[in-house]
Amino acid sequence: MSEQLQWFKSSYSDDEGGACVEVALAPVATHIRDTKLAPNSPELRVPTPAWSAFISAVQPGA
Repeated sequence: MSEQLQWFKSSYSDDEGGACVEVALAPVATHIRDTKLAPNSPELRVPTPAWSAFISAVQPGA
């Protein structure tokens, strides 16, 4: 991959390291990985429109 991804930890991840997810946003896809395994974690790549729809669907009151 030629682009350098900027990973950030989910605001819902706990500080104990047991349930941590990192996300990196890119123009055409959102990348998701397990913080415990980073940077060697397998990545899930989701098209940006699908990620936006997912986030909208899981918002409180959606």
